[in-house]
Amino acid sequence: MATVFKNLLSNDVASTRTLLNEAIPLTGTIVSGTYNDLNVQNYPHGMFQSVYDYPVLSSSANHIFDLTYGYSATLNNPANSMNSKKRNIYNQMAQVLVGYDETGSIRPFDRDGDLTGGDKLDQCVFINFARLLTKDEIKKGSFALTLQSDGITPGLKVIADHGAENDYRVNSPAGEFGILYTSSAPIIPGSGVGLLYYQAGVCVLTASTEIIESASFFTGSTTLTVGPDAWNISGTCNYMRHIWKNDIFNNTTELNSTIYFCRVNNNEFNYSSNPTYLSGSRINVKQTRDDNPVSYVTTVGLYSADNELLAVAKVSEPLKKDPTNELTLRVRLDY
Repeated sequence: MATVFKNLLSNDVASTRTLLNEAIPLTGTIVSGTYNDLNVQNYPHGMFQSVYDYPVLSSSANHIFDLTYGYSATLNNPANSMNSKKRNIYNQMAQVLVGYDETGSIRPFDRDGDLTGGDKLDQCVFINFARLLTKDEIKKGSFALTLQSDGITPGLKVIADHGAENDYRVNSPAGEFGILYTSSAPIIPGSGVGLLYYQAGVCVLTASTEIIESASFFTGSTTLTVGPDAWNISGTCNYMRHIWKNDIFNNTTELNSTIYFCRVNNNEFNYSSNPTYLSGSRINVKQTRDDNPVSYVTTVGLYSADNELLAVAKVSEPLKKDPTNELTLRVRLDY
């Protein structure tokens, strides 16, 4: 326990924020290939699928994302498979990610993120990434989802948040979000195919023919006669997983730090409260009466206003302290 304290002033404390990023690749072999769907968890309610990076029953399995599908009341059709559940899913996601208007009604997803008008995303596939992958948020401008097209328009679709580093929206109750496009330049207003909510870790894709072209992936047909509204939710999720080629993004870990500059003046802390520092009222480290007192700093303690020890920092090696020198010890607390 310290016997001498020194108060820290406002100019002795500084705060910083550091953003740490790591690349997260989710290949189609993980999502729908290698494990023959043993890494996919279906539930009796049938409202979403959970996808893991290993077979579900493996002790090494980590949850990576959930998949589901829903549409707004404008597409309400009792003849559709799981009609009420699809509407409930859309409303649940919309009220969390988009919020309510001035009348108390749930706002629909908007193609350009404009809540006052514009083209709406009435039927959507929702990809809810696990916190394990996204950490504090998805890094803006790093998201790219590559999907395989079916037999109607062969090739690949790359869906990305182009330009989101400087052009993102903040009018969501869930935080910041960007617009997803299938082309990088030039970006045409109104051409968005989805929304990416960075802090929530949710990707919202239109389930129109821009993304889900037909059921030809499963049937070999080239006609647009069957769409996701006729499938159950698991069928739509299966389709999405099997056209999934690759997805890569950078996550972000926000590291907040408080830095304390502990300044030791030349006339401070030159003595030690250690009982072995004295022997018969004589300082052990002094050879003669005229020698300066010497101490060695090994530990810094941060105390509350009522002298309760809150944190301890150790120096890498003892620091010699006497009246002829001064020290500034930089102590950083991360949280």
